[in-house]
Amino acid sequence: MVMMNAEPESVGMSSERLGRIAPVMESYVNDRGVVGISTLVSRRGKVVHAQRFGHQDREADVPMADDTIFRIYSMTKPVVATALMMLHEEAAFQLEHPIMNHLPAFKKTKVLTADGELVDQNRPMDVRDVLTHTSGLTYDFLVDSPVGASYREARLMNDATRTLTEVIDVLADLPLAFQPGERWHYSVGIDVAGRLIEILADQPLGDFLRDRIFEPLGMTDTGFGVPDSELDRLAAMYGLPDLVGKDYTADDLVAAALADFNERIDVSETYPTGTPDVFQRGGVGLFSTIADYHRFVQMLADSGRASDGHQLIGRKTLELMHRNHVPAQLLPYEIMGLPNPGMGFGLGSRVLLDGAQFAGTGSDGEYGWAGAAKTYYWVDPAEDLVGVFMSQYMTGVLLPDRDFRSLVYQAIVD
Repeated sequence: MVMMNAEPESVGMSSERLGRIAPVMESYVNDRGVVGISTLVSRRGKVVHAQRFGHQDREADVPMADDTIFRIYSMTKPVVATALMMLHEEAAFQLEHPIMNHLPAFKKTKVLTADGELVDQNRPMDVRDVLTHTSGLTYDFLVDSPVGASYREARLMNDATRTLTEVIDVLADLPLAFQPGERWHYSVGIDVAGRLIEILADQPLGDFLRDRIFEPLGMTDTGFGVPDSELDRLAAMYGLPDLVGKDYTADDLVAAALADFNERIDVSETYPTGTPDVFQRGGVGLFSTIADYHRFVQMLADSGRASDGHQLIGRKTLELMHRNHVPAQLLPYEIMGLPNPGMGFGLGSRVLLDGAQFAGTGSDGEYGWAGAAKTYYWVDPAEDLVGVFMSQYMTGVLLPDRDFRSLVYQAIVD
């Protein structure tokens, strides 16, 4: 359960100013189509704000609860990146090691050029590439390369009956969208990182995450599935129609993002609850609660230590992860044609380099990431601040998470 365990004033925040969060979040629920929201803030390791708004299931009239379970989509990525870097601490690999050293299928992977020719990789894709999205891999929903269409044709992202091993084997047979290191391009690279964990640890990804992260942190509601006995806690999905695996254009995506959809969406085929031993991925797939994910994020903020003092990962490793690893000439990075000025990218999550260019409140060095269904977290080491936002809303234009961030920063008063 999520509970406040400190008065905001005890850690340099204002109760009155934190009170501004509720009316804005309620406006998203009451007037702007977001069905349910859960928010959490901690500073100096103390939870000073935890609220919920709206419904986890509108049709069944089930309110958002402290223990609501969410599909966190790409917020799976920072968890898997952290897990892989635990193996880096054991000298299982170095960041410059070619992926093909551990996954030989990538030795034959070609690169598709602009004129449609298949050529060899100029240099092998390495571990840093897959963690920073500079590998040449892509996503099936990105339409700026014909390689995305080949992902859709192969049903790479929407066939949840394949194991991670099978997905990566198919991926290695498809061409890269560009040469490794040539561009920043959002991708399935963290899925490759997840498979690399399995190879290096000789253990299924889900088991490794459970043993090394979830159980030590007490994340009892986090995993690649939801038990039948807990399905009544799973939030329904709303927002845009499900476009996964369909043949769409950039114009289709823009039109969908500009529409004010808040219809209920069935994502059970692409994000199933009942096959946790099969549906294991690196870039998506985890279910979690806001309390569980806060435990993970607070561990990052606390230099890799759990609340009981157990050191899960080293401080210097986390510092390495949350530095910018992308060359200046590849910035600002873009997703679906939208630039992210002021941002760099570390090993699995974005990093704020210049708050003025970002045009939002925050501290240089702050890091975090989001999920497709409007889940979001950030860690601000300079302010010893953590924010977590959860909803289940597939939309491209509403930004309740960005407003939440602004409302949190304005409440700092020390």
